[in-house]
Amino acid sequence: MMHHGEYKVVGGKLVVVDLDSDNGVIVNASLNGDFFLEPDEALEDLNAALNGLPTDASHGTIRDAVNNNLREGAVMFGFDADAVARAVRRSLGHATKWEDHQWEILGPEIIPVAEQVALDEVLTRQIGTGERKPTIRFWDWDESAVVIGSFQSLKNEVDMEQATHHGIKVVRRISGGGAMFMEAGNCITYSLYAPDSLVDGMSFADSYPFLDAWVMQALESLGINAYYKPLNDIATPGGKIGGSAQKRLAKGALLHHVTMSYDIDAQKMVQVLRIGREKISDKGITSAVKRVDPLKSQTSENRAQIISTMMDTFAARTNATVVQLDEATRKAAQDLAQTKFDTEAWTARVP
Repeated sequence: MMHHGEYKVVGGKLVVVDLDSDNGVIVNASLNGDFFLEPDEALEDLNAALNGLPTDASHGTIRDAVNNNLREGAVMFGFDADAVARAVRRSLGHATKWEDHQWEILGPEIIPVAEQVALDEVLTRQIGTGERKPTIRFWDWDESAVVIGSFQSLKNEVDMEQATHHGIKVVRRISGGGAMFMEAGNCITYSLYAPDSLVDGMSFADSYPFLDAWVMQALESLGINAYYKPLNDIATPGGKIGGSAQKRLAKGALLHHVTMSYDIDAQKMVQVLRIGREKISDKGITSAVKRVDPLKSQTSENRAQIISTMMDTFAARTNATVVQLDEATRKAAQDLAQTKFDTEAWTARVP
């Protein structure tokens, strides 16, 4: 049986593999692409490393076989063993591409923040059970809130006296990462729900820019020069504009979550969030206020127009269709918010 797989390295080259499978074994593997490889004979090493591997070999097994079979002194430019493994896994159907899925878009809808984080869990689990097609969802809300990461300490991250004073609700999400200061209309937030086959074999560090390549294109179309600053910050030459977080569930579903500042009240933010010197010590800055460079300062487009551009860009790249949130899913999120995300036990689970 013949198989064909491709993988474009983020910021690198295209890796293509053509191979046959015979009784559960890879045969006749032929690696090709626009990458650079020295010496020429090293291509034989790569093909030989793949031949004989089982067709259900894990990403790590394929990667290690490639690395172990390369002759001494061989150098790969614009790709690596992980990229080869990803192309092979795609050819065999274990890893998927964006275009392998039918994507749906849920546009912004004003929903309480506790229900927003509950929806992240509900929709991700629906992906895992096959009830939902891969989806991107844009948030909207009409309250002031702080959303802390799954593993953050409540008392270390939030000044609850200031939060109460400013009427700011505090909730905890299921993904890791840092706290998000979210007043109505001051930021742009979206959640991506997908099978983890989309990031098969990828580290978290590699998956962040891969999953957000489309939004970089959208920002570029708005005249914003954005880039990833490891591990999970989205930045411009003027400063940070946002950050990402992820959660991968055991049933093969992925939640990828991004918040970008649009018009943030940085003074209020530092009153409510305990952004200490340790938090910013490795970023070469002396003021937490100066960390953030809102989108409003970098484009003439308003928040709604930016979201519309993002939705259009995502749809153009993935052929996604816009759908409405169904009542059963909304009710499930409301129930989960009431029993979990809007409770002290969950919010303060890391005191």
